[in-house]
Amino acid sequence: MSTSAVGVTGQQGQENTTDYDAFQNVDLNDFLKLLIAELQNQDPLNPMDNNEILQQVSQIREIESNQRLTDTLEAVLLGQNMTTASNMMGETIVALTDDSQVVTGRVDRVTIEEGEPKLHVGDYTVDLQNVSQILSESTDTTSDT
Repeated sequence: MSTSAVGVTGQQGQENTTDYDAFQNVDLNDFLKLLIAELQNQDPLNPMDNNEILQQVSQIREIESNQRLTDTLEAVLLGQNMTTASNMMGETIVALTDDSQVVTGRVDRVTIEEGEPKLHVGDYTVDLQNVSQILSESTDTTSDT
């Protein structure tokens, strides 16, 4: 098992000011590998307490549950944003482009780029959250009676 170097805070009172969390990329499989390595390499005369093992297993389950919940919420949010964006097809909008230009025009198509819906207005691409107005065109729906 290979290990990578992790920054360690030295003396008491010092702080790590790099704002890098070495554990942010540790997934469930990595955590399980660490736990197994810890169990395999523990001191046989002073083994890990059962409560500590149960606590770590509980943490594993909590991490996995939180990740599943996060993934589900992100999928729901993308679905809602795509529904909102697709409902703007054919609508005239006022929006801000990525290069801070205000564009007014009809939404021609909707795409997903980097997990975010993008509206295409002519040659411009705008983020859904940058839409400031939807200009509704009044249509005459009265009937002759």
